[in-house]
Amino acid sequence: MKRIALLVLIASLWLTACGQKFDCSDPLSCVTVGSGESVTIAVALTLSGPDAPYGIDALRGVELAIADRGKLLSHPIELIQEDDQCSPEGGQAAAERLAQNSKVLGVIGATCSGASEPAAKILTEAGMVLISPSSTAASLTSEKSHQAGFLRTIQNDKSQASMVAKFAYDALGARTMATIHDGGAYANELQAEACSVFEALGGKCVKQVLLKTGTNPINALKNISLLAPEALYYPLYTVDGVAVTSQAAKAGLVNTALISSDGLLSKDFLSQTKKFSEGMYMSGPSVLKIDASFYEKYEARYGEKPIAVYAAQAYDAAMMLFDAIESTAKTTGRDIYIPRQNLRAVLFATKDFQGLSGTLTCSPLGDCAAPNVVIYQVRGLEFAPIYP
Repeated sequence: MKRIALLVLIASLWLTACGQKFDCSDPLSCVTVGSGESVTIAVALTLSGPDAPYGIDALRGVELAIADRGKLLSHPIELIQEDDQCSPEGGQAAAERLAQNSKVLGVIGATCSGASEPAAKILTEAGMVLISPSSTAASLTSEKSHQAGFLRTIQNDKSQASMVAKFAYDALGARTMATIHDGGAYANELQAEACSVFEALGGKCVKQVLLKTGTNPINALKNISLLAPEALYYPLYTVDGVAVTSQAAKAGLVNTALISSDGLLSKDFLSQTKKFSEGMYMSGPSVLKIDASFYEKYEARYGEKPIAVYAAQAYDAAMMLFDAIESTAKTTGRDIYIPRQNLRAVLFATKDFQGLSGTLTCSPLGDCAAPNVVIYQVRGLEFAPIYP
């Protein structure tokens, strides 16, 4: 009997020292982070190709957030990187790889809306969260197509399209506008909403052109020039945006105001178009209120100023995720456990989060950023905010 009592005592002491096993009742499972292990997050961003500046800028924002945070619950933070290639195929492939890693708690991405569409579905089904710093397509947070694990720290394109339309109608005095899109979620939805608002204001969208990515736009531009629109709106990505901008005047659109959106809001676009983009207009997130110390850290670490406009939104996405992880983690002995459904719920309950890019409050459909869109004008290879 004494021997049995001794064994019971030893077992009791062992359980007390090591902690009892955590009983996970979360419907989406729990992630275990053992003693000495890292808390794992990931990015699925555009890290190669012509649109890489947008993804690299966002990646740097995440890296700066990790550097500022240091550790989570005394555990180091591990960052896994996947390239979404700014395409549906790339977004799907990146998400499928991440979904196979049961240690990944959340993903920052994707860069482009077309990549976010399949990625959001795959990662939601895997029980993960996907927080985009730059995917603005309205459909991503619509009641019809929203995926339960998707959020974003960038504005919804409805506000961006409305800003473009009002700027063209009110500030430029345009009454006719043509648009070009590539058929993807981002460009197609933006131009359609912009035309809807523009016409509600009293203007007319005289032509809406579908231009397949990689196609020489000269013929489409010549056809548009025959209608002499006062404004041409083309919310495209780098390759097609450069082609349209460089050939618009050649096609006869010399008296037409050129307008694009944040898909071209990078120094790389300006370096490729130079004189052809001078004076054109861009819609995109305002960067006027971001703490100057953030830019100082950015430049000190990477040796250059921000190359796009998404680093702050990515920084905020990472910090939101870190806060949610710390809020939901359960500790048993030296291990921590993070329930995935609870993590998701805490993120969607985010309210009045003071981020670099502004105050974030998440809606039930994942829109966390208030409309914060301005119009820039290209002046001397710089983006100068001019409206409102």
